[in-house]
Parts: sequence; structure tokens; C-alpha cells
Amino acid sequence: MHLQLHTIGHSNHPIGTFTDLLAMHGVETVCDVRSSPYSRFNPQFNREPLARRLGERGIAYIHLGGEIGPRTDDPSCIVEGRVRYDLLAATERFRQGLDRLREIMVAVRTALMCAEKDPLQCHRAILVCRKLRAKDLRIVHILDDGSIEEHPDAEKRLLRLLGIPPTDLFESGEEIVERAYDIQSERISFSAGEDTAESQELESEQ
Repeated sequence: MHLQLHTIGHSNHPIGTFTDLLAMHGVETVCDVRSSPYSRFNPQFNREPLARRLGERGIAYIHLGGEIGPRTDDPSCIVEGRVRYDLLAATERFRQGLDRLREIMVAVRTALMCAEKDPLQCHRAILVCRKLRAKDLRIVHILDDGSIEEHPDAEKRLLRLLGIPPTDLFESGEEIVERAYDIQSERISFSAGEDTAESQELESEQ
């Protein structure tokens, strides 16, 4: 079976614009992967009003931020005060979250939702999609203007963003991509006690 997963950042869209974007791409269920499903700057995306408005459009809402969100209170995943995505991804809770997400994807057309409009600045792509990548899964990012970016194209854009050549005599193409993920993971992960990455991104857009 060939599966498909969308991702989207709510950014600072009006709620109607956001639900229109989901409907445009046939999304049936939104899996919210924010660790804290609330927004200081855009309260229309707080968990309860968001779930209600999605329901009005016939779109289900599921919160998975406890399992595959970017924050954690597990000290084994925090090194020098920062969350390490590789350690977070190795936890049983994260693996269970991915398993649950896969079950949802099999049943309905699903979109991962976080806050940042650019998937490369968000753990939904740099952590979750990195761990989901498979030949039988097509990952599609819904961009701010409603256009889409295939995940392999996002990976190529990540290399350009980091100034990493796509070929190297001593590394395979996959090793180069994995190195880029590692670098970007360090860039976008946050310190324990720091305000959420979601809030930081939205604040910068005001």
C-alpha cells in the first residue's frame, strides 16, 4: 500500500484560510504535533477552538504532541540544556507515537500540524518526517500559499540552506542528507525551560 502524509504549519493564518488549505488538499484528519497545543499570538489555534472549527469542516483533530512533540521532560533526552532529537526519537514514547500516526495514516488522509510555516524550521519535518521516510510513503508539505513541496525537494532545499554540496567523494547521498538533518536539528531544537519553538516562530512573524 502506498501511503501519503501531508504536513502544514498554522503560521498566523486566519482560521478560515487554514481550514481552506486543508480542504484544498483533501485532508480528513489533523494530527497536532505541538507539545503544547496553544498559541499566545494566534488563539484561534488553541486546541479547543481549533478542534471545533475543524469539526465544522468535517476534519477530525488528534493531539499527538505528547508522543512526538519537540519538547520533553525526559532528562535522558536533554544534553547541555538542549533537547537532542536523536535521543528523543529513540524513546519508547516517540516510537509509540509514530506507530499511532502510521495507523491513522492508513485509515484516513492525514496532515501533521505544527506552528512554523516553513517545514525546514519545524520538527515536523526535521524530526518526525525524518523518522517516517520510507519508499511506500509520500510526504507532502502544504506551504503558506497553498502550494506543495515534496519531501525529497525539501531535503534538497535543506542542503542549499546549509550550504552543503549534494555530492561528496567520501559520503553517500543519504549520508549527506542525514548530516544535514543533524545540523538542522541542533539549530531548531530548544533549551529546557525556553519558551516553545512554536511561540518563538510566531512571535518573529508579528
